[in-house]
Amino acid sequence: MKFNWGTGIVLSFIAFILFIGYFVVLSTRDPASNHDLVTEDYYKKELRYQDDLDASANLENSGGSVTLQVTREGIWVRFPEAMDPEKIKGTVSLYRPSNKKLDFVAPIRLSNGQLLIPDSRLLEGRWDLRAEWDYEGKPYLYRGRVTY
Repeated sequence: MKFNWGTGIVLSFIAFILFIGYFVVLSTRDPASNHDLVTEDYYKKELRYQDDLDASANLENSGGSVTLQVTREGIWVRFPEAMDPEKIKGTVSLYRPSNKKLDFVAPIRLSNGQLLIPDSRLLEGRWDLRAEWDYEGKPYLYRGRVTY
């Protein structure tokens, strides 16, 4: 059998296909590759997206804002001063992009208009915070990022 241009091109294509196939198999079998969605119930949350926009707009239109302060004790979440702390009912969820096992949700229990997320629940690094609450029948939403 003679080796000509046609044979060389066919062998090159076969080598390239095997090369790509090897890396596809390697990348799908690697346990370090995480193929999870960002959150477990991504599609349900996507359907509620307009509600989130409305709740964020309620916070913006109220004239107040939520502030985050990182201290040695943890993360202090300060709610708008114009709101009565006893009428705020909701949850604060912290999402860790690098490890979903560290995510947690805490009920909002305020003292002096602020909530402490204790140091014992946090590891150093980036956290995405989401505070959802109702105040006098209106939903409010705050989303922020903090590095602890």
